[in-house]
Amino acid sequence: MPATPAPKPVVLIAEELSPATIEALGPDFDVRHVDGTDREALFAALAEAHAVLIRSATRMDDEALGHAAQLKVVARAGVGLDNVDIAAATRRGVMVVNAPTSNIISAAELTVGHIVSLARHIPQANASLSAGEWKRSSFTGTELFEKTVGIVGLGRIGALVAARLAGFDVRIVAYDPYVTSARAQQLGVQLVSLEELVAEADFLTIHMPKTPETTGMIGAAQLKAMKKSAYVVNVARGGLIDEQALYEALQAGEIAGAGLDVFSSEPPHDSPLPALPNVIVTPHLGASTAEAQEKAGVSVARSVRLALGGDLVPDAVNVAGGIIDPYVRPGIALVEKLGQVFSALSKAPLTSLDVEVHGELNDYDVSVLKLAALKGVFSAIVSQTVSYVNAPLLAEQRGVAVRLLKDDVSEEYRNVITLRGALSDGTQLSVSGTLTGPKQIEKLVGINEYALELPLETHHVVMVYDDRPGIVAVYGQKFGEAGINIAGMQIARQGEGGKALSILTLDSPASDDLLEQVREALDGDLFARIQITEV
Repeated sequence: MPATPAPKPVVLIAEELSPATIEALGPDFDVRHVDGTDREALFAALAEAHAVLIRSATRMDDEALGHAAQLKVVARAGVGLDNVDIAAATRRGVMVVNAPTSNIISAAELTVGHIVSLARHIPQANASLSAGEWKRSSFTGTELFEKTVGIVGLGRIGALVAARLAGFDVRIVAYDPYVTSARAQQLGVQLVSLEELVAEADFLTIHMPKTPETTGMIGAAQLKAMKKSAYVVNVARGGLIDEQALYEALQAGEIAGAGLDVFSSEPPHDSPLPALPNVIVTPHLGASTAEAQEKAGVSVARSVRLALGGDLVPDAVNVAGGIIDPYVRPGIALVEKLGQVFSALSKAPLTSLDVEVHGELNDYDVSVLKLAALKGVFSAIVSQTVSYVNAPLLAEQRGVAVRLLKDDVSEEYRNVITLRGALSDGTQLSVSGTLTGPKQIEKLVGINEYALELPLETHHVVMVYDDRPGIVAVYGQKFGEAGINIAGMQIARQGEGGKALSILTLDSPASDDLLEQVREALDGDLFARIQITEV
């Protein structure tokens, strides 16, 4: 009978997403749908899900994650993650991804729209005319030409706002403690203090992440320091501007008006701001364009494909990997396998681990290799699923100190990566590997002080014994009698008559009984049986 095909991973769509999102997932998944706001239905559907795609309405909190034993990734088709318990996901080894750049153009354009609408009273004029009135003199506005725009936060969206406003011939000043003067100069922006910005700005727009430090950063003191003719705009996150202080400033005539797309509580039913005549409001439309929604969906669909394929996802918010250079990427699987070898050779618990990167890789961001090493090390020694997400947490919980060290010194190979660890019994262990040739063959090139060069395969046995004539035939016969073929072998030694290390590549796994027979025949140490899981 033909073999039954393996079931496809289940991808759960919990909210309405663009058709392009489903298309980007491709045919490799069992795509199912559920109403994410129906908690009972969501819990039932999560039981078989390997990935869940959501927007803002579905709460993936600890309770929901508790119903998702097979879940590997939560994907938010958008920027904000207020509805995802990232800490709980991390504890469970679940990757959390979003689409951090999907809405940046839409948000920047909406910001400019609010600024222009404030300057020319466009919404108020439209409402008046729609009501049958003709009050041209009531809506006299102001030109943007030669006005000062203050941008608080010169990140991706702030920089896009600056670029789009440049065409209005405005003067742009910005406050951002993390941006260099050189970067600001490239954008045609003058960096100033927050105090200078609020005093000089005719229009102030804020583009900061919401943190305890930034919440309410535009408050009563800043609003009082502004020009009476100034306007403020918030299309970023509700609460960055103190809403009570803003209401009081508008009522007192301390500033001319405000444009708001976001609020501390949404919908803002209890806020008096939308009713003020000098306030323009929109219902959190920063990402509400067809283009942004499609970009977000396609982006997270690609991330889901990577995550379920066992790959690292650059947009994962709970994985400290960052963007991976193509030159670094082939080393990820190698290092994870070195971690598996390290665990197989360890005779005592690990207390510290150094991930050493030597050679040309010194010029690259190789932080992902530390994650790969931890994932490989812990996969064989803990019962729970180990991922790039929870591997650092597992090390922390076990008190394992981890360092990433790198230099450009590699005498024999273009790059060598070594995992060097201290064990609780006072011993040290190191394994080294490299990639060779046009096909980037993964090779083990060192165990402790023994130099090797052996391709990494699925089944290996490592032995250490006193070197003597005929010893290879002794253990070769044992494997032959057991019907296990030795596909490859390397022997390394320190010197004649001393200890030798032999590593065998086998076509099939060796049994415990066979290994004990080999140990007795050698009258030495059988270091380990290594079974490498493909990554």
